[in-house]
Amino acid sequence: MTSGPDLPLLSQSGQTNCECLVIGAGWMGLHAARRYAELRPDATVVLVDAGRIGNNASGRCMGFAIDLAHNPRKQDFVEDIKGNREELEVNLDGNAYLRSSVEELGVDCDWDPQGKYHSAATEHGVADLVNFSHALDKMGQSYRWVEKDEIQALTGSRHYIRALHHPGTILIHPAKYLKNAARALPKNVTVYEYTAITGADYGKPFHTFQTPTGVITASKVIICAAGYLTEFGFYPNSAIPLYTFASMTRELTTAELAKVGDRGGYGLIPANSFGTTVRRTNDNRLILRNVYSYAADFKTTFKDVESAKMQQQVAFDRRWPELSSMGFVASWGGLLTLAQNGGMVFGELADNVFGAAFCNGTGVSRGTSFGKSVAELAVGRSSPIIEILKRRVAPSRAYPKLITSTGVRFVTGWRFKQAGKEV
Repeated sequence: MTSGPDLPLLSQSGQTNCECLVIGAGWMGLHAARRYAELRPDATVVLVDAGRIGNNASGRCMGFAIDLAHNPRKQDFVEDIKGNREELEVNLDGNAYLRSSVEELGVDCDWDPQGKYHSAATEHGVADLVNFSHALDKMGQSYRWVEKDEIQALTGSRHYIRALHHPGTILIHPAKYLKNAARALPKNVTVYEYTAITGADYGKPFHTFQTPTGVITASKVIICAAGYLTEFGFYPNSAIPLYTFASMTRELTTAELAKVGDRGGYGLIPANSFGTTVRRTNDNRLILRNVYSYAADFKTTFKDVESAKMQQQVAFDRRWPELSSMGFVASWGGLLTLAQNGGMVFGELADNVFGAAFCNGTGVSRGTSFGKSVAELAVGRSSPIIEILKRRVAPSRAYPKLITSTGVRFVTGWRFKQAGKEV
């Protein structure tokens, strides 16, 4: 699944001065840089990333721009209508900004507004979908049930027994979007890749940041570095870093494609949140995602990836046993940051220091809205989305690492086992 060429590589060196420095070029940071530059066209904006845009967790997600997520584990999901409506409003704001990139800036990303299928392989999975449908009913959301014959024809798999189609999600190629959106940034944005921030000195009237080969001074800074935000002196010991993993097949042949459905690309969300997410891509590959693991010090290992790949092979065997012997051509993991209390970071963290972090998943739509909104806040604007995000609970301090890691491993292992054939 090619994402196209990387941007011409430019790393920061020497002395760089700017009005606004945006740290992190994922969904939040890239859109924060774009929005700040749009609102302040005469300002110098610098966007830095420690790696390459589109080549980290943001670019390796499953490409669901979700307007309304679901969480069958949460007992108050149906009752928390106000919270769900606010979440929908935030995500719709993010999707509208993504759409503007495609329609106004010409960003190519395999844009496909077909919605998503919440798929069930077991009766307890169907019960989860029924619970989700109750929330959709209370919110006045449209959806339709997809019965066994239809979902099996769509996927070519006898594994699924029922599904629910919710129309608001957009399927995209995430790495292609990020790379092309970076190319389409306003002219007053300079992008530096392979530029890690190694030190920070917050002061007046300028903040000073060290990089491996230089210094950046900025009047304002927007930190969009996910859980790494804690390394900048804010919300210490609050991040719970997890990795989730995916594997991708080679491009399927014409004969093989006939066995994975009677139409083109699609996206399946598991009824149980610990089940397997599936994409059939526009370039005729299958991607399967499952498995969560605690990422000590924000890192995972090759062994973790190989272990997850084995479980994804099991999921492949269950869904398409006549094809699964082909295995996968690529497997990877991506960082996901949670907080003990489900809290999120948004707002002014210190004088002229702003931050957005801790998406807790579903980061394409949500992260885009977070980044756009924190940039608007940084230039003194307000909006209904900003007011919603200001009301979000801040991350709480996590338990000590040993307790947290043990707890995460126990809970994820138990939930994974409980999901059964939804995996």
